[in-house]
Amino acid sequence: MRAQDSATLRSAIADRPATAPAATAAPATPVDPVTPAAAASKAAPGAGGSAGTAQAALGVLCFSFSFPATAWALTGFGPWTATGLRGVLAGVLAALCLAAARVPLPERRHWPGLLVVSAGCVLGFPLLTTLALRTSSTAHSAVVIGVLPLATAAVAALRAGRSAARPSRLFWGAALAGAVAVLGFTLLQSHGRPGLADLYLFAALLICAAGYAEGGRISRELPGWQVIGWAVVAALPVTVLTTALALPAEPVEFGGKALAGLAYTAVVSQFGGFVVWYRGMAAIGVPRASQLQLAQPLLTLTWSVLLLGEVLPAAAPVTAVLVLLCIALTQRARV
Repeated sequence: MRAQDSATLRSAIADRPATAPAATAAPATPVDPVTPAAAASKAAPGAGGSAGTAQAALGVLCFSFSFPATAWALTGFGPWTATGLRGVLAGVLAALCLAAARVPLPERRHWPGLLVVSAGCVLGFPLLTTLALRTSSTAHSAVVIGVLPLATAAVAALRAGRSAARPSRLFWGAALAGAVAVLGFTLLQSHGRPGLADLYLFAALLICAAGYAEGGRISRELPGWQVIGWAVVAALPVTVLTTALALPAEPVEFGGKALAGLAYTAVVSQFGGFVVWYRGMAAIGVPRASQLQLAQPLLTLTWSVLLLGEVLPAAAPVTAVLVLLCIALTQRARV
């Protein structure tokens, strides 16, 4: 009997827990992983957008001097020579920067987009606008190119398709209103009859819109300065050949304004301005950044008066107010 009781006691001691059970803990709430970029965005939700807007605006400021600088370049160089030299100088500068930073070649999937940037922003737009400026004033050309923001936003939306949210109706309405304003200004100045220069400019803005939209898309994966850097390097064979053929065929006069205009278009218009422009588009999106360019014609009008002595059209102040209102609406619209 005692042996049985002893065995029962030992079994009970062995089965008893050594310590009192702890209070049941509440089930852990799953936590979504947060990337550093997302954490920074939550910590300062407006910081990235503000910086991107500032960079895109700086790019617009740089581009607003392009037409007056091109007009200066045309005082000493022919249109084909000016376009070729602009591309060559920008390509050499970009190649040196890429080599100094030891930037590897872009991946194969990036090259189609880079070639679109090269064709639109490095070759087509500079040549067509330079040809237009031979017979059109800087002020008139600047206002025609004011349609570029709408074209860029449209190309970006078509390029994205259903893979991204479409811009809102308010966005499109404000963008269209801005485009109508600058188009109305253009027709008023040309008495309702667009000329050959206008056709050059409309063709230029269409291919440039494709380059802008594609460059903004690639800038989400590559730094903006590398996007335009590789684009101008890729265009070097064409720009070198253009320069070699144009130099003997067109007259050249090495004046101070001509050299200053050529230097600006090569260093800033063709390379430096695109660096901040593409960085801004990558940060705030192509449609929203493109609408900042609605201010570019107005800035160029100012420079055409101050730097070239052109007469400011009487309708410019009205257009300025309308364009600024459109910019405010597009920046507030959800995209």
